[in-house]
Amino acid sequence: MVNVSAETNSTLGGSTLPADYHTHPQGHRIQRYTRELLQPWVDAAQRKGIDDIAFTDHDRFHAGIDFDELDRLRESNPKISIRAGIELDNDPETGGQGRKWVEDNWDGLDFVLGSVHYLDNPKQMFDTVPEGAEQFSGRYIDEVYLDYFARLRSLIETGLVDCLAHFDLIKIHGHRPQREIAALVDETLQLVANRNLAIELSTAGWRKPVNELYPSDEIIKMAVEKGIPFTVASDAHSSAQLGDKYAQLKKKMDELGVTQVCNYDKHRRTMREL
Repeated sequence: MVNVSAETNSTLGGSTLPADYHTHPQGHRIQRYTRELLQPWVDAAQRKGIDDIAFTDHDRFHAGIDFDELDRLRESNPKISIRAGIELDNDPETGGQGRKWVEDNWDGLDFVLGSVHYLDNPKQMFDTVPEGAEQFSGRYIDEVYLDYFARLRSLIETGLVDCLAHFDLIKIHGHRPQREIAALVDETLQLVANRNLAIELSTAGWRKPVNELYPSDEIIKMAVEKGIPFTVASDAHSSAQLGDKYAQLKKKMDELGVTQVCNYDKHRRTMREL
């Protein structure tokens, strides 16, 4: 499946940052989508001026996703756009089943995030805090970065993603490469541009040991030069985290000249002016 996102433009009215395209209402365990589970997220979004939200639980928890329940949620909340999404990652144990589920349910989904959480250890995500930092011990960090971005390119090449989550997640524990980051990410960014995908600006990095936006300023500047668009996201694992640190994110976007964000409807991208 080759992902080609059609694109239209609209003008933003109302809140400063209008969307959150990375949320986990299931909270890293299988919970069936119900009104009781999802309505608090919609209520939190409306309180914070967010009018477009994507539910993007991990593909390993796809058994909890109920498209009919999402339709009912939309009917009862007509003032907010509610997107059916998924976060597809490279879990060596469940990834195959996850990819098949995405393929089978592509038409029912609005938005697919792609992410890499696993390196050489198939039993542990490298971004667990603090345990995952052990996977970096004694290793040449530049090689770890190269390995991470190669895995990200492999995920992109499946053609099953619309956007890349926390693009430079590999920095989560504070490990920095010796080489310039541009040399390590350019090939991957070019593939993103060639496939007409987006990258998220994720405030989750400010909640992690690295204490930095995903991705870094330099990567954002490179993406802008390549014409890559951005979603905005909190990677919220509770409704209270929705839109977390958005004022800080908006300030950063202003500094870097990012004036648009993108939304998705059935994988069709819409650009919104800020």
